[in-house]
Amino acid sequence: MAKMYLDRRRLVNAAAIGTTVLFTGIALVPLVSILGYVAIRGLRGLDLAFFTQLPAPVGEPGGGMANAFVGTLIMVTLASLISIPIGIMAGIYLSEFGRGRFATLVRFVTDVATGIPSIIAGIFIYSLVVLTMGRFSGLAGGLSLGVLMIPVITRTTEEMLRLVPQSLREAALALGVPYWKVILQVVLPAARSGIMTGTMLAIARAAGETAPLLFTSLGNQFWQPRLDQPMAALPIQIFTYAVSPYEDWHQKAWAGAALLILLVVVSSMAARLLARSPHRTQ
Repeated sequence: MAKMYLDRRRLVNAAAIGTTVLFTGIALVPLVSILGYVAIRGLRGLDLAFFTQLPAPVGEPGGGMANAFVGTLIMVTLASLISIPIGIMAGIYLSEFGRGRFATLVRFVTDVATGIPSIIAGIFIYSLVVLTMGRFSGLAGGLSLGVLMIPVITRTTEEMLRLVPQSLREAALALGVPYWKVILQVVLPAARSGIMTGTMLAIARAAGETAPLLFTSLGNQFWQPRLDQPMAALPIQIFTYAVSPYEDWHQKAWAGAALLILLVVVSSMAARLLARSPHRTQ
């Protein structure tokens, strides 16, 4: 009887593991298919001209997306500088101090903001910044991307901090360490890997957004590094090229999509390497 029971448990365990592996494989099929198809169509278009030249005039072959590449880096960097500190500080508040109705309201608003369509963020910044300035700008584009990043970083930070054992906090407090130092030197380092992963997810989402940039940065066919002027971005350029009737522009749209994926992959790998580096407390 005991042997039959043990065999049954092993069979059920094997079936459960096999089922999880099967569905994991099914989930990976569309992801690998998308990545592979974009890589096959786009990587062959990534040449020196793509990174150094401006877009060619309408109907003419050649040119590149140098201005869009630089514009994406500028706006994503601006969005990160705005959203990462705000998101992490808000997550710390919700995890360590958030009690009562106000914290509940903040969590609710954050959850709702995480799921809103990105075009809503674009319309919001358009009404708040673009109409006030009287023109589209890279600043408005960066702000719209930052609005999308804040709720993701906030919720990720809160959840990662909640996973840190309470005993670590109590041990540090027992040694006479102020609570703010406990958060900065004990809790945050312990949750660093998860927070960085969530931050990279937010950056990846912002880097690929098109709709909010159509209402804020608009796009530009020329070099324009000034934040108070319309600025090019890879998603906008990809959209423009993809809906055009020119085959050469279609190829460049695939190349731009491949470049976006490469940016996300490289930044994610860099974040993981930084998260694994040894942390030394003072």
